[in-house]
Amino acid sequence: MHLDLTDRVVVVTGAGRGIGRTLARRFVDEGCRVVGYDRAFETPGEPGVLEITCDVTDPRSVQDAVARTVAEYGAIDVLVNNAGINVDGRVADLEWARFRQCLDVNVGGVFLVSQAVAEVMRPRRRGRILNAASFAAIVPSVGSAAYAASKAAVVQFTRVLASELGPYEITVNAYAPGMVPTAMNGFAELPAAQADELLDTLSLRRWESADDVADLLVFLASDAAGYITGTLLDVSGGKLATQIPSRAHR
Repeated sequence: MHLDLTDRVVVVTGAGRGIGRTLARRFVDEGCRVVGYDRAFETPGEPGVLEITCDVTDPRSVQDAVARTVAEYGAIDVLVNNAGINVDGRVADLEWARFRQCLDVNVGGVFLVSQAVAEVMRPRRRGRILNAASFAAIVPSVGSAAYAASKAAVVQFTRVLASELGPYEITVNAYAPGMVPTAMNGFAELPAAQADELLDTLSLRRWESADDVADLLVFLASDAAGYITGTLLDVSGGKLATQIPSRAHR
């Protein structure tokens, strides 16, 4: 199967670092015209990416970023709502401000950018919106109330938006990565015993890479995925697919 994304205009939020930067690079490699939104970008910038400073929690900032994108490229074909933060803490100890911040970024950002980009996509009657959820939206963990709640909200938002944009042939899907080592989660720096405990939850017993996520998103952004919408795709390496997947590796 040949997935031709040449000259598609792709917006990736949270593109300044981590998974978002890898996703932006991957779409450049696929021949896309890529625009990255972030509050700040690493230096040097990612080659081939138009970097636009944007706070996804600020409606005006989002509107300005989308307007600049359209002024530069005339359209937006694909939106990847990757921007997000993690807030840890048990409910009893979690401050309201931190809980609210997590929802503002992870849910509010998806809402604001999707709303603005959908206005660009509707008249053209085509488009792809891809929203970063998480395996935490499927099975949460202790201490993840804010994060898990925000990602579960993204899943339900995705389903509603998919139906609302269906008449315009715009598809909307969410994806659930599992354990990609990043600066935000520190998986790569865990002590061996703790890392083994986490890896034991996976059917494919290895850390996920950002490119594993990118493989799925390239497909979902393509014409081949035109009849897939309103769903959550699990790209977690079979995390907890069975009660004790590590038994197969012993």
